[in-house]
Amino acid sequence: MSEARLRLYGIPLSHPVLGVRGMLAFKGLSYRYVELLAGGHPPALWALGFRGGTVPAIRLPDGRRVQGSLAIAQALEQFAPSPSLYPAESTARTAVTDAERWGEAVLQPIPRRLIRWGLSHHLSQRQWFADVASPLPAPRVAGVVLTPIAPLFARIARASDRQVRQDLDQLPHLLDRVDRLIADGVLGGDQLNAADFQIAPSIRMLLAMTDTAPLVANRPAAALALRVVPAYTAIPAALPADWIPATPAGL
Repeated sequence: MSEARLRLYGIPLSHPVLGVRGMLAFKGLSYRYVELLAGGHPPALWALGFRGGTVPAIRLPDGRRVQGSLAIAQALEQFAPSPSLYPAESTARTAVTDAERWGEAVLQPIPRRLIRWGLSHHLSQRQWFADVASPLPAPRVAGVVLTPIAPLFARIARASDRQVRQDLDQLPHLLDRVDRLIADGVLGGDQLNAADFQIAPSIRMLLAMTDTAPLVANRPAAALALRVVPAYTAIPAALPADWIPATPAGL
């Protein structure tokens, strides 16, 4: 079976999907990308034989269906071991896998919650989303159509006021951790690795958000994000200004 039978399913603006696309490019694998309608993707994925309703979702040439950026990285490593997403040396490999898991479990949900909070609270944000990330005509009308769907997806992501405020409070410390991983050589090396593809797209989405961009800009994390994901659509401000932490001195 040919590599071309790899099929990746995603939705617009999904940072984990961008991470998987980076992994596929790194491994030199050809694939077909199928973009699903955001908000309507869960039933589409179930109809395609996937157990869950989330992207990224990939169908391998042997028929296996895998979902989630962490599981997909491991599946791609088995399918095409070279070039490897992981260092050969055991200590370095452990550092990369630890960072990769942290990036998927802790960092990845934050930009997802922030954007879904905005979509569930502001019609203007839903209209912007319909304009840039939906094939539906008439964004002003489509934004209204998304009104009953947006709160549901916010709840799925646990994007409550309390959780989003907690995420924002923690964000400078999480960015500090990414900068330390870069300084330690775990991230941002001459050859990218699984942790780079797991973490950098999350940072790139935060850098694209008008609300959080000042917290990210001028950090080593921002340079890594732009290296892995050069282009990303700007996301208008949607969060209360008093929820955003002050930009650390020197950044």
